[in-house]
Formats: sequence, structure tokens, C-alpha cells
Amino acid sequence: MYLYVKAIHIIFVVCWMAGLFYIVRLFIYHIEANDKTEQEKIVLHPQFELMESRLWNVITTPAMLISLLAGVYMLYLNPYLLEMDWMWVKLSFVVGLLIYHFICQNIMLQLRKGIFKWTSMQLRIWNEVATLLLFAIVFVVILKNALNWIYGLVGLFVFMIIIMIAVKIYKYFRLKN
Repeated sequence: MYLYVKAIHIIFVVCWMAGLFYIVRLFIYHIEANDKTEQEKIVLHPQFELMESRLWNVITTPAMLISLLAGVYMLYLNPYLLEMDWMWVKLSFVVGLLIYHFICQNIMLQLRKGIFKWTSMQLRIWNEVATLLLFAIVFVVILKNALNWIYGLVGLFVFMIIIMIAVKIYKYFRLKN
């Protein structure tokens, strides 16, 4: 039974993460549509709102709910996992991912109302937060207690710096062209 629940959990975590990665890309395109002509904006804004709504309501949020339910059920089936330090670290990153999810939902609702608080560059950087959280979760699960947490945090920080440098390089070449 545990393996079936774990398989379901993995499938829906992948769907949830794909939805979180793609929704922010849609936000970027939605905001960049403001730089288009008035005629193009009239077409693009409703289209992006429709795409965002469908992605959020049909894929991302249901996948998040099923992932959480499967995760809780796996902990119910194996409660001894809660006695391990790495599980609490993983769960804290999962809480961070949930916060990320609801901030994305808030951004979507703001865009729907025509409120554009974020720039496309800010959203590109925001998109990397999900990458960092996913990397941290996988890192913790795979290494568990095999690595000192200080080295793990330093590695995560270095990974974050590399991603930020990559975003800046991308911006440079994008503006150059």
C-alpha cells in the first residue's frame, strides 16, 4: 500500500511543480503584454487570464492537494518518519513551497484585476525560488543524515548565487538583443 501511495505522491508532486514553474512564466508573459499595442493587449490579457486560471484550477491546485494528502497518508502509514530530523527539515521546505503556492495565487488574482506590482525581471527571479525549494527538498530526502547540515546550507546558498548570476546574464543578453 505504501508504495502505491508513494507513486501517487511522486506523480502529483511533479504535476504540482510543473504547474508552479509554468504559472510564473505565464505571469511574465502577462506582464510583458503591457508593452504591446493597445489592440494586442485587448487580446493577450484575457488569453493569459484564461490560461492562468485553467492551469491553476485544473492542474496546479488539485495536484498540490493530492500531493499533500498522499504525503500525510504516507506519514500516517509510517509515523516513525516523524522521529527523524531530516523529515522535519523537509517538511519545513514543503511549508515554504505551500507559501510560494499561495503567493503565486495572490499574484494571479492581482493580474486578473489589472494590478501589476511585479516586473518581469522580479518574476524571473521569483520563479527560481521554487527551484531552490525543490532542490532543497530533494537534497534533504536523498542525503538525509549523510551530510552535515552546515555544508548543505552552504551548498544551497552557492546554488542560489549561481541561479541569480544566470538570471543576470540572461537579462544582459536579452536586453542586448
